[in-house]
Amino acid sequence: MRQPSLAERQEAAAAAKKELLERHREKMNDPGFTERQAARKAVVAAREIRIAERRAAEEARIAREAVEKAAQEAAERAAQEAALEAELAAEEELKTREAAARLAAAEARAARHRELEAALLDTRKARKAARKAKKRGR
Repeated sequence: MRQPSLAERQEAAAAAKKELLERHREKMNDPGFTERQAARKAVVAAREIRIAERRAAEEARIAREAVEKAAQEAAERAAQEAALEAELAAEEELKTREAAARLAAAEARAARHRELEAALLDTRKARKAARKAKKRGR
């Protein structure tokens, strides 16, 4: 068996390259190939459109949820503020009632104190009058 020489091997490689190039050119000039390639491009374009639509729908859903969440949080804040205002009003009313009760108690204490002082003064006057009457009667 004979081994091919370097020149023969190079010629065979060049011929194989040339044949591959010719087959490639034939495929590129084939009308069916261009149709198939156009169909593939259409499929890819349709897929990209569907992906873009899904992304847009997802972004719209996220935006809608963000708006709903913001509205819910605003409503919760308004409810909390209203509850806080009601609580503050109730505390103020309670403080007013307590102040009125303290004032009434202080007035009652003052009136009782005046009554006790008046009674004490009357007692003193009565004792003094008794002492004077006793002194005069001697």
